[in-house]
Formats: sequence, structure tokens, C-alpha cells
Amino acid sequence: MSNILNTAVFFPNFAKNCKKMPDFNITIQNTSNENILKFVANTFLVQGESFEFHNIDESKPSPLAQQLFHLPFVKTIYVTQNFVAIEKFNIVAWEEVQEEVAKSIENYLREGKEVIVQAENTKKVPVSIYAESTPNPSVMKFVANKPLVSGIYEFKDPTAAKEAPIALALFNFPFVKEVFVSENYISIAKNTATEWQDIVMEIRDFLKQYIEAGKVILNDTLLSEGQTQETATAKTNDVIPGNAIEKEIISILDEYVKPAVAGDGGHIAFQSYNENSKTVTVLLQGACSGCPSSTVTLKNGIETMLREMLQGKVAYVEAING
Repeated sequence: MSNILNTAVFFPNFAKNCKKMPDFNITIQNTSNENILKFVANTFLVQGESFEFHNIDESKPSPLAQQLFHLPFVKTIYVTQNFVAIEKFNIVAWEEVQEEVAKSIENYLREGKEVIVQAENTKKVPVSIYAESTPNPSVMKFVANKPLVSGIYEFKDPTAAKEAPIALALFNFPFVKEVFVSENYISIAKNTATEWQDIVMEIRDFLKQYIEAGKVILNDTLLSEGQTQETATAKTNDVIPGNAIEKEIISILDEYVKPAVAGDGGHIAFQSYNENSKTVTVLLQGACSGCPSSTVTLKNGIETMLREMLQGKVAYVEAING
């Protein structure tokens, strides 16, 4: 297998151009599917787009994907934001090849080659934005017909949004209080002095023009290590579970709670579990943060669900607002 992944064969110009390489790094992340690994870059590979390729013919828009399909174990390739996800056939174990695949992708990027090449005659899909109300009267959800980011990003003020051009631009509107970006939508919290009917069209038009122009959504700095929960700008993830009960709690939240919360323009993330008091603490973001109905949702929905599904292990659910 090492012959298949030999860098000199896979990327023949690597040695010739190595002195010109920028500083690209690839890290490997597991997924819930044991056949799929994520190869995560410290830079954005695409902005506001997502691609899925099932064979080398489909992957013509991506020279990187075409290179990867020469590997006999590659089944499907996904390219979005700052990572390439690869699904393999069961002819090898990831442990045997993952480091060499990561290095191959890293070398490709260092050569300065394009990840996605759009043909000049490719017809652009018009961007559409529609507004959805949320349970939080201060928050409106603006949904795009294309992906914007991969992950969860919350910005409480313009200072926090300095590496998020789209959020920083939104803060130029005097009525914008907070900005929450996830997947294909942006939730915006307004100040109390403004009514939604007076500003919805203005925000929709702005977002449509911004995305159609292909402007940057987020800067690479947000991908750097250390830009996580200690700053309000970064991608927010669940805390890594430390025991079996915490894993069960996160699994339940992921399957039963997060989809509904996302539908309302918000996000819920597991923060901690106290085994002595049987208390689960969660972080509420986006439309859920400060929502008047969030307490009812927690007590009558999430708390009841966790009590019933994890009998004897969970008694209370508490929330902190992001």
C-alpha cells in the first residue's frame, strides 16, 4: 500500500516545488462512521460550498479529489469548508493508510494547487434567502439555499467577529445585537428598539448580495488552535465526554434534541455532568440563548427525555446562555 501512496508518484511536482510551500497542516479526525475519516486543514478549502463525489468522473471539478480517487480504497469524497472527508471500502484499515493520506493532501495544498476548479461556463445557482421566526422573539433565522459553514459559530459583538467578515458586516447595522452562523443559516438577535417587520427585507437583501458576490464568510484564523471556547468567535463544540454516561447524554442530545433546536435557529451543546447531583449542564446558543421559552423546553422536554432514557442517572438539566 505504501507504493500506492508514494508522494513522488502521487504528486510528481512536490519535490520540485517544496521550497515554495506555504505552511499547511492536516490533522485527522474520526467520525461516527468507522469507514469515514476527516482530514482537516488549518485553512479554508472552500467558502460557502460543499461537494460530494462518488467516482473519478464526478470529481472533475476537484483536481484534489481526482488524485485521491486513484487510491483503490477510496469510495466517496466530501469537500467542505476546511476539511476533506473520505469514505473507504473495507479492503484496508484506516490505521494502515491514514497518515500517508493526510501527508499527501498536505503536500497537494503546499504545491498551491486548486481544490475546486469551476468551469467558466458553469451556471451559478442564484442565491435565495428566506426568513424564519424562532421561539425567541428577539431572534430571526435567515436561511440560504447553499451551505455557509461547517460547524457552529457565535458572535456576541463586533470585537468577537473580527475574523468573521459576514458577521462583522452585519454588526454595521445598528439594530444587530448578536450573530450566530451554522450550516446554511444565520440567526440574528436584534435590539429591543427595532421591530422585525422594519428590517427583515433589508437583512435578506444584504445577505443575498453578500453571498452571491462570493465574499468570505469566515477567515482562516478561526480554524487555528486556541480559538475555541475562550473566545466568543470560534466554533463551538460539545465538551469531549469523559465517561460512558456523558457519551450517552451527548448521543441523545445529538439524535433527539439538536435537530429540533437547529430548526429553531439555535444550538445546544453538552457542557458537564455531575454524577453526585445527577445534573446535566448544557450551553444554549443562537435563538435558544435568552429565549423566554427555553426554561419550559428544558424542563418539559430535555430534562424529561433524559430522565426517561437514562433512568436513575439524570435528575436535572440546567442551562447557561452562550
